This record gives sequence, C-alpha cells and structure tokens, in this order.
Amino acid sequence: MDDELSVRVLLETSTLAIRDVQCRGTCRHASPSECATMTHLVYPYRGAFMRHVGRTETLAEPNQLIFFNDDEEYGISHPVGGGDACLSIAIERELLSELAPRDQTKGGASITFRHARRGIDPGAQALVATLRHGLGRGAIETLEAETLALTLIERSLGEKTSTARATSFGRKKLVDRTKILLAANPGRRWTLAAIANEIGVSPVYLTQVFAQAEGVPLYRYQLRVRLARALDLIAEYDDLTMLALDLGFSSHSHFTAAFRQHYGQSPTDFQRSTALR
Repeated sequence: MDDELSVRVLLETSTLAIRDVQCRGTCRHASPSECATMTHLVYPYRGAFMRHVGRTETLAEPNQLIFFNDDEEYGISHPVGGGDACLSIAIERELLSELAPRDQTKGGASITFRHARRGIDPGAQALVATLRHGLGRGAIETLEAETLALTLIERSLGEKTSTARATSFGRKKLVDRTKILLAANPGRRWTLAAIANEIGVSPVYLTQVFAQAEGVPLYRYQLRVRLARALDLIAEYDDLTMLALDLGFSSHSHFTAAFRQHYGQSPTDFQRSTALR
C-alpha cells in the first residue's frame, strides 16, 4: 500500500475475493502499465477514472462495471480531481465461466471479456453498497456475502442458464441434501464452497437451484434455520451473547437485528413476553 492507493480486503475465500480499492487520483496522465494476474470485475462507486488499454480509453464511473482482464496491460489516469473508489471482485475461473454468457467472452484458457465495460442498474449498485458496508462493518457473514456477490455478478452480466440442469426430482434431492447438511450443524459458519463441495456440485449451480426451488437464497434459508434453533434454545440461556455465538452469529447485535427483523421483537423482549425470564 502506498500514499496513492489503499486496498482493503473485505472477504477472501476459495470461491472469490472482494477488495475495497481507493485511489487519491493525483495522477492526471496515464500511469505506468500494470497487468492483472486474473480477471477482476470492478464496480466504481465513487468518483471516476480513465482506463487505458493500448489506444482504447474506457471511462469508469458508478454506472458501469469495468472488466480488468487476465494478462491485459493497462494504465490509469484521472481526468477529474477527487480520486475514486471501487469494489473489486475476483472470482474462481470455473465459476466465472458458469456465470458469463458466451457472447460476452473471448475464447482461450482464461476468461476475458470482449468489451471493456458494461452498464449496471440501480439494483446492482445497491448490491455493491450492501457488500461494501456489510463486510466493512462485519454485519454480514461469509455465506451471505458470497451469495450476494454471485447475485451481483449474475445481475450485471445477465442471467446464464446452466447447461447442466438436473431433472425436477434431482433438484429436489439436491436441495434436500443441502437442508440436511445445514440442519445438522446450524451453528457452523459455512462458506459457499464448503457446502457445494459436500453436496458435490458447483457453488453457482447450488445457489441457482436452491433459490429456484425454495424461493429464497441459500444464506437466508440458513438464517431461518439458525433463528428457529434460537427459539428452541432461548429458554436455556441466561447470556444471549453466548446463544448468538453458539449459533454462528458474529455478535449479539447481529443476532438481535436478525431476530427482530424476523419476529418483530428482540430476543430479550421475546424472553420477557413469554415469561421465559
């Protein structure tokens, strides 16, 4: 990290990495060439910068997704003052291949995009903010963040239907196996890759099939499992912070917020209203 660039790692798993990258923007002319070591999907959320690839210039601003392709040399300049900030997502190659429509990518060993940028809608911008603020404050857990990131990418690129669709019976069995896995250990802090590995499918396919079958994202289903377990155990705990931690919540406040959102009252108020304490 230098005085010009600040990089904060918000999440890093075997599935993907999310970084908050902020630049002071003091360089008005193109910077010395750099080269990405893998394809990054970059979502500007503040300010603007110009990306130079050969003679091609691409303006990056908060209404655009910018593609930093693997092994592609580029330079950066700042046509306006004030610097810029972006959410940068690097996703495991096979998963990106599942998400990226073929007409948007080039052939070859790596996943590279034909165009330098792609417009995004307000819903995608909201997902960028949710990830940045939620991970920055520790308010969302790994599984939720991974799922939201895949949703963001899918929304940004346009949905690509999986070529490996199972039968309706097969999808139901897959979803049931996932539910059993989560029910067996509701307090475990799962990652998306760990669940997918246990089930024997890709994380992208798992999130798509589960959401289609259940009507809710995988992380939200897991949250409901945890909260149902909290209702079951709440009479046994004097210390609700311990209950929260035992069920895999990151903190008492995270547990309380989720409980209130689902049940309309805090865990403490629930204890009192049901004469459990």
